Amino acid sequence: MKIATTPTNGEILKKADPYPYGWRPIQRTLPDGTVKRERVPLTLYDILHPQVGDYRMHSDQHERFCTYLHYILTARLANDPNAVVLHDVRVAWDSPDLEAHGPDIAVIFSVIQRQNWSTFDEAEEGTKPSLIIEVTSPSTHSTDLEDKVKEYAMAGVPWYVIVDTFQQKGVTQRRLLGYQLTPQGYVSFPPNERGWLWLEPVSVWLGWQGENIVCYDQEGNLIEDYASVTKARAEESQARAEAEARAAEEAQARAEEAHARVEAEAHAAEETQARALAEERARQLEAELRRLRGNGNN
Repeated sequence: MKIATTPTNGEILKKADPYPYGWRPIQRTLPDGTVKRERVPLTLYDILHPQVGDYRMHSDQHERFCTYLHYILTARLANDPNAVVLHDVRVAWDSPDLEAHGPDIAVIFSVIQRQNWSTFDEAEEGTKPSLIIEVTSPSTHSTDLEDKVKEYAMAGVPWYVIVDTFQQKGVTQRRLLGYQLTPQGYVSFPPNERGWLWLEPVSVWLGWQGENIVCYDQEGNLIEDYASVTKARAEESQARAEAEARAAEEAQARAEEAHARVEAEAHAAEETQARALAEERARQLEAELRRLRGNGNN
């Protein structure tokens, strides 16, 4: 089977990359019965409403942010067996007016049984995401800030948060946008004085640390990612090993010192005993001399 390298849906993009958003693999059966595999370039509509099997392009920053959020939120909800955090998994809504979306991060509670979902079907599962987080990309910025705000509200998602990075006059800008669902639709909720957003469903603060997105616990303590935790544990393990080595060396030094002290005390005892024996011998000799002198005077 041959893979086509040019768009086949009639949309010839005026860009060097014919697949700026990604592609969708399809198969066509030719009149002669040959099956031909092709790649159809995705459109912005496809990004908004993906299908299983779509290959979407993401930047390194986008993946780092999503991986961090997925790891942190999964760890925070580890004690809840009915909570799941999905990353880049398609969500089908229980609404005939809404097509499926593919949120970057979806936090879902009241899940009966965890599965290896490629599509999370709200109608089948009987529950929907309580929190969705989208990380913007330059090429799909409008879908996150406009289309999804309207459509996630229609889907009844209680909390929607956008991690937004964009260029303004050549300068990178970073912000967090939060929306809470009300009977009138989404209303924005602002960050606190530190610029952090409180994510109520997962009880964490979301904020920026330099160029990176980070989470803080309720007390404002940084929640580190896997790499940072692993590094800290390795450093702690090394420090503990070094401390144990120093303690062993000090214990050995104390043991050697104690051994030397015992030997010195034993040597001193031997000298004292020898001196006592010499003194006793001298007294005996002196007594013998006195006795002999006494016998001589007789």
